[in-house]
Amino acid sequence: MKMFKRGLAAASVAIIGLIASAHALPDTMPGNGKAVRYVQADNLGANYVSDQIVTRAMKALGYDVRVSTMNITLFFPAVAQGDVDISTGINLPQREPQFKVVEQQAEVIGTGIIAGGGVNGYLIDKKTALAHNITRLDQLKDPKIASLFGTDGKADLISCGPGWSCSDVVNYQLKKFGLTRTVRVVNGKYEALMSDAISRIRSGAPVFFYAWSPSWVTAGLVPGRDVVWLPASEDALPPGMPNTGSALVKGVVGCAGNADPCRMAMASWNGGTVANKGFIRDNPSIRALIQQVKFSQAAWSGWELAISKAPGSSGLFSRLADQWIADNQAQFDQWIATARTAR
Repeated sequence: MKMFKRGLAAASVAIIGLIASAHALPDTMPGNGKAVRYVQADNLGANYVSDQIVTRAMKALGYDVRVSTMNITLFFPAVAQGDVDISTGINLPQREPQFKVVEQQAEVIGTGIIAGGGVNGYLIDKKTALAHNITRLDQLKDPKIASLFGTDGKADLISCGPGWSCSDVVNYQLKKFGLTRTVRVVNGKYEALMSDAISRIRSGAPVFFYAWSPSWVTAGLVPGRDVVWLPASEDALPPGMPNTGSALVKGVVGCAGNADPCRMAMASWNGGTVANKGFIRDNPSIRALIQQVKFSQAAWSGWELAISKAPGSSGLFSRLADQWIADNQAQFDQWIATARTAR
């Protein structure tokens, strides 16, 4: 009889423990019973790897994450209307004018997912820069200099893809700087154009292009070694696009003429997160997660380079995400632990 009573008591304790655990679960899994309609941008790059890592962290918080791919221009009205919830692939400040239209319904979360941010600007091959003492963008007003990079006294500038926010920057600045008579914009599939440009530089031919860092382009064509940044003459951005800080950036490796600071196309950029206000208000754990997420520039460039070498590789994004999490498990776990306690 005593044995039976002891067993019954032990069973009661176990049952109470299970009940307590069941009640504790919602606290440790704040996403239980909730869905996240997560948008990844339609421009292929390192953001696809960061998307994998971020959505895995959301799943670890208990959320049902539903990923869709969308052009970011379409994302803004969709997030404002509540048709989607969040994206971490917003290039800021370039997308600031579109965000301003919906800022009553959406908000920017965190300070950007790339540690230290990145830079944008104009580059030429180092060989031509040294041979002709080219140290500034405005030197391309000279048809003799411009013709080095094209025909008919005009330089061919490989610009951003059609519809990209940086394409607006390039077109505006060429007019502002008086370069439209000697510089011809080349638009198209950026990845294909730059793959060809890399081959031309490797063969010793002059090349003039717009790019950003960290990226697969500047991981393959290293500023200071293969190419140089050409400083702009002044800060200039299209109306409504803010220059958050100065375009004069200190410590830019590979700035032509060893200029420091180097005047880039704009102030430092970053991969921003925009979410629907109602969604983020109801999900403080998502806010806490995003506020912690940062990836090093070296990691970002490495992802971009891996993608450029195998753009159609099945499962590449997942494998790169697996490797980053394995190498940074303690940090990943801390993100989740902190987000679980957010209120």
